[in-house]
Amino acid sequence: MAYNFEEGEILLIDKPLYWTSFNVVSKIRNLIRNRLHIKKIKVGHAGTLDPLASGLLIVCTGKKTKEIEGIQCQTKEYLALIEFGRSTPSYDLETPFDKEYPTEHLSEQLIKEVLTKFTGEIWQKPPVYSAKLIDGKRAYDYAREGKEVDIKSVQINIHEIELVSWASPVLEIKILCSKGTYIRSLAHEIGLSAGSGAYLKALKRTASGNYKIKDAMNLQYFEENLLSLQP
Repeated sequence: MAYNFEEGEILLIDKPLYWTSFNVVSKIRNLIRNRLHIKKIKVGHAGTLDPLASGLLIVCTGKKTKEIEGIQCQTKEYLALIEFGRSTPSYDLETPFDKEYPTEHLSEQLIKEVLTKFTGEIWQKPPVYSAKLIDGKRAYDYAREGKEVDIKSVQINIHEIELVSWASPVLEIKILCSKGTYIRSLAHEIGLSAGSGAYLKALKRTASGNYKIKDAMNLQYFEENLLSLQP
């Protein structure tokens, strides 16, 4: 595979669990520098994925970094696993469980009715454990210090929610949504709307605009291809 990283490449990476998006960008930048002896190379990603999320991360190099803003604005597609009956402060597994809720009343019909409330343009409050900037400081820094902060709701667009499977207390859904949507917050709000509580158990980004996870490569594949190039 031929690359021209300085002129610009759009790399579709299947981000592994527990890696930050910054980790992936840093890894790719270092591989390019060390293998091809390019001292300076711009590398950036078009849309953050949390460490506990996997799937499509779009990484741009060289002149293609100018396209990042446009790519970020594209509709995103996710597969999410939501578990009812428990919640966490971060709305995912980053923090320990803090509350338990009833689940006996939940049914597929009730879940379907709840999901209809979250389609279209809605207001959503980002999690306190998020990278939102508040007075020049990340929201998760305040949260880890035990400080309360006022995070303002933002308007997002959930284009479609499809129920993939329901095996109480675990729900799998496919979501098409706008930039800025927090699937963790969506999981939390779905739980409350169903008269229970819930957290995001797993998340995978499967598409961003016309870019699909089926066309993405893992980091090992990228590194092996890079090693085959002439420095």
